[in-house]
Amino acid sequence: MDKLNLFYEQPPKRDRRYPLDRYVQYLKVYLRRGFSPWGQMRVFLNLLDGLRLVGVPFRVNDYSHARRHPDELACILGKENVLNKLAWENPILYGPNVHDHPSDDPTLLERLPIRGILVASEWYRQMCAPHWGDLLRVWPAGIDTRRWSPAPASGKDLDVLIYNKVFWDYEERERDLLNPVRAALTARGLRTAELRYDYYRESQLHALLKRCRALLFLSAHETQGIARLQAQACGLPVLAWDPGGYWPDPSYFPHKVKFAPVSSVPLWDERCGVRFRSYEDFPPKLDEFLRKLDGGEFAPREFVTESLTLEKCALKYVELAAEVKAAL
Repeated sequence: MDKLNLFYEQPPKRDRRYPLDRYVQYLKVYLRRGFSPWGQMRVFLNLLDGLRLVGVPFRVNDYSHARRHPDELACILGKENVLNKLAWENPILYGPNVHDHPSDDPTLLERLPIRGILVASEWYRQMCAPHWGDLLRVWPAGIDTRRWSPAPASGKDLDVLIYNKVFWDYEERERDLLNPVRAALTARGLRTAELRYDYYRESQLHALLKRCRALLFLSAHETQGIARLQAQACGLPVLAWDPGGYWPDPSYFPHKVKFAPVSSVPLWDERCGVRFRSYEDFPPKLDEFLRKLDGGEFAPREFVTESLTLEKCALKYVELAAEVKAAL
């Protein structure tokens, strides 16, 4: 089997308020969560682990090889920093760490020999389809179901882990969602812990999932939601805030992009848990969730092991790469 040519580099931070403040940003991130891999890096590392498990050979960031063999497929998981690294002649399979929106680079397909684009979920594919069309395929990253595995019930001293990934309009969301939700859990006598996105290390999430019976997932939208799926792999059913509506990123909405509906749990079925749209329907949905939780009606880990293991997602990636190569 030919080696896959994989390329990924962590996107660099940009100066925001004054020259060189990107280094202050790096320091703040380190103080909040150390060097723990997140998001895009986790997608890349999980693919490498999956490829190793299924015995598929690969190269990582071998730009010299790519230059010497311009006929070979370049699998670029990184973003524009990798796309702009070379004057690429190789056909490219790009993604799933793509531009936030195709409008960020409207001449992308004219400048580069991109032959396939991967995104992590169907709603994101639909948003990008007017620009990238038939090049798009859905490929979610795999979850390490060996590391993220259920803990004995005897070690569960907490009921609910609140996963707080509220980004925009935080004060407003704290007033109309976070505080009422916290109060409702407390009123029912539930023991809780809370993690805020970008303010914890992956080892902290892992430790808390071992102690909790369920996850309350608060995110306005997700392209995949790896932390939520890691929780499911640990056997935790999920009560998910899934408001739908427009993609709310203020860098795009409403002046540049108006796309709906988005989802906070794009990979989902009834085995995973229960969804609610706003605090108004949270109390009855919480009651439904707790009843089903106590009744053992959920199968969150089964949902992950069915199609989202490291091995299955790695093999799917290999299949998609082969399809792109066959079409050249």
